[in-house]
Amino acid sequence: MPGLLRGVARTAVVAGTATAVSNRVSRRQAGRWAQQEEPQAAPPPAPAAPPVGDDMSSKLDQLQKLGELKAQGLLTEEEFTQQKSRLLG
Repeated sequence: MPGLLRGVARTAVVAGTATAVSNRVSRRQAGRWAQQEEPQAAPPPAPAAPPVGDDMSSKLDQLQKLGELKAQGLLTEEEFTQQKSRLLG
Protein backbone atom coordinates (compact mmCIF):
# COMPACT_ATOMS: atom_id res chain seq x y z
CA MET A 1 0.00 0.00 0.00
CA PRO A 2 2.76 2.56 0.80
CA GLY A 3 4.41 1.77 -2.55
CA LEU A 4 1.17 2.41 -4.40
CA LEU A 5 0.60 5.65 -2.52
CA ARG A 6 4.16 6.75 -3.25
CA GLY A 7 3.70 6.01 -6.96
CA VAL A 8 0.43 7.93 -7.12
CA ALA A 9 2.00 10.89 -5.28
CA ARG A 10 5.01 10.85 -7.60
CA THR A 11 2.77 10.90 -10.66
CA ALA A 12 0.74 13.76 -9.21
CA VAL A 13 3.89 15.79 -8.53
CA VAL A 14 5.29 15.27 -12.01
CA ALA A 15 1.95 16.10 -13.64
CA GLY A 16 1.48 19.20 -11.51
CA THR A 17 4.98 20.44 -12.25
CA ALA A 18 4.57 19.84 -15.97
CA THR A 19 1.27 21.74 -15.96
CA ALA A 20 2.78 24.69 -14.10
CA VAL A 21 5.74 24.90 -16.47
CA SER A 22 3.51 24.59 -19.53
CA ASN A 23 1.21 27.36 -18.31
CA ARG A 24 4.14 29.64 -17.57
CA VAL A 25 5.63 29.11 -21.04
CA SER A 26 2.25 29.75 -22.67
CA ARG A 27 1.76 33.02 -20.77
CA ARG A 28 5.27 34.17 -21.65
CA GLN A 29 4.78 33.39 -25.34
CA ALA A 30 1.40 35.12 -25.42
CA GLY A 31 2.97 38.21 -23.88
CA ARG A 32 5.75 38.27 -26.44
CA TRP A 33 3.33 37.87 -29.33
CA ALA A 34 1.14 40.67 -28.00
CA GLN A 35 4.16 42.97 -27.81
CA GLN A 36 5.10 42.18 -31.39
CA GLU A 37 1.59 42.81 -32.71
CA GLU A 38 0.86 46.04 -30.83
CA PRO A 39 4.04 47.86 -29.77
CA GLN A 40 2.10 51.07 -28.88
CA ALA A 41 -0.39 49.31 -26.60
CA ALA A 42 0.12 49.27 -22.86
CA PRO A 43 1.72 46.07 -21.54
CA PRO A 44 -0.72 43.47 -20.24
CA PRO A 45 -1.09 43.26 -16.47
CA ALA A 46 1.11 40.70 -14.75
CA PRO A 47 -0.68 37.39 -14.29
CA ALA A 48 -1.67 36.60 -10.75
CA ALA A 49 0.24 33.83 -9.03
CA PRO A 50 -1.72 30.59 -8.93
CA PRO A 51 -3.20 29.90 -5.52
CA VAL A 52 -1.12 27.56 -3.44
CA GLY A 53 -2.94 25.15 -1.15
CA ASP A 54 -2.25 25.91 2.50
CA ASP A 55 -3.12 22.48 3.78
CA MET A 56 -0.29 20.22 4.84
CA SER A 57 -1.13 17.41 2.40
CA SER A 58 -0.76 19.77 -0.55
CA LYS A 59 2.64 20.93 0.70
CA LEU A 60 3.74 17.35 1.29
CA ASP A 61 2.69 16.40 -2.23
CA GLN A 62 4.61 19.30 -3.69
CA LEU A 63 7.69 18.48 -1.62
CA GLN A 64 7.54 14.88 -2.76
CA LYS A 65 7.30 16.01 -6.39
CA LEU A 66 10.33 18.23 -5.92
CA GLY A 67 12.23 15.32 -4.39
CA GLU A 68 11.40 13.14 -7.34
CA LEU A 69 12.50 15.81 -9.81
CA LYS A 70 15.78 16.11 -7.91
CA ALA A 71 16.22 12.32 -7.90
CA GLN A 72 15.64 12.26 -11.67
CA GLY A 73 18.34 14.89 -12.11
CA LEU A 74 15.93 17.58 -13.33
CA LEU A 75 16.63 19.85 -10.34
CA THR A 76 19.98 20.75 -8.82
CA GLU A 77 20.50 20.74 -5.07
CA GLU A 78 20.33 24.56 -5.06
CA GLU A 79 17.07 24.64 -7.04
CA PHE A 80 15.59 21.98 -4.78
CA THR A 81 16.56 23.89 -1.64
CA GLN A 82 15.20 27.16 -3.04
CA GLN A 83 11.85 25.65 -4.02
CA LYS A 84 11.58 23.81 -0.71
CA SER A 85 12.17 27.06 1.18
CA ARG A 86 9.53 28.82 -0.93
CA LEU A 87 7.00 26.07 -0.21
CA LEU A 88 7.60 26.00 3.51
CA GLY A 89 7.58 29.76 3.86
